This record gives sequence, structure tokens and C-alpha cells, in this order.
Amino acid sequence: MRFIQRFMYGRYGGDQLSLALLLAYFILNMLRSLMGLRPFAWVALAVAVWAVYRILSRNIEGRRKENARFLAILNPLVRWVRMRHTIRNDKEHCYFKCPNCGKYLRVPRGKGKINVTCRNCGVSFEEKS
Repeated sequence: MRFIQRFMYGRYGGDQLSLALLLAYFILNMLRSLMGLRPFAWVALAVAVWAVYRILSRNIEGRRKENARFLAILNPLVRWVRMRHTIRNDKEHCYFKCPNCGKYLRVPRGKGKINVTCRNCGVSFEEKS
């Protein structure tokens, strides 16, 4: 165990992008084995090599910047999926999107037609809850 700790000292290690690359490697490898497509093997190998290169890299600042760009692209998708999950599971509230700024607003369900005011931009609009 000490050998691995000494070896990894000063190296970047794993992060969200490396995990996504390894997941992509396994998915591409499964597609290759199921469909028998030879080019998938080379693409999967390139993805795996890139992931290992990132994990073992000593350019910590460069890897942090790559991961930050990846997260900047991924975060809107993650927020959208979480919001859909919340809307689907919340039985006590209705959710509306502000027509001006696009922010989601939560109001109690079953109140009839109500005037909704956005806390973000102050626009008022009428909706049926």
C-alpha cells in the first residue's frame, strides 16, 4: 500500500472526467463485444489511455482546468435531470418556469388560478395550480 501512495505522490489522481472516461471505455467495450465492431476497440483503447494519462499526470493545474471545463458542460444537464426528478416526485407543489428569466418557481398545488411572482426578476404571471 505504501508503494502506491509513494507512486501517486505529486500526481493528479482521479476526478469526474477520469471517471466519465473510464465509464465511456466500458460502454464502448461492451458495444464492441456485443456488435463485433472492430473500430470500437481502438476508440475504447484510446479513451482508456487518455483516462490513465490524466490520472497519472503531474500537470495538476492542467488537469484541473480540463475537469472544470467538463463540469461546466455537464452541470446544466445534471441540474436539468435533478429538476425533472423533483418535479415528478413532488405531489404537493406545481412548478412553473418564469417566462422572463427561465427560473423554476414552486407553488402549492390545488389553489386554482393564482398570480405567481418570480423572486429572481420580479415578473408576475397568472397560472393554474
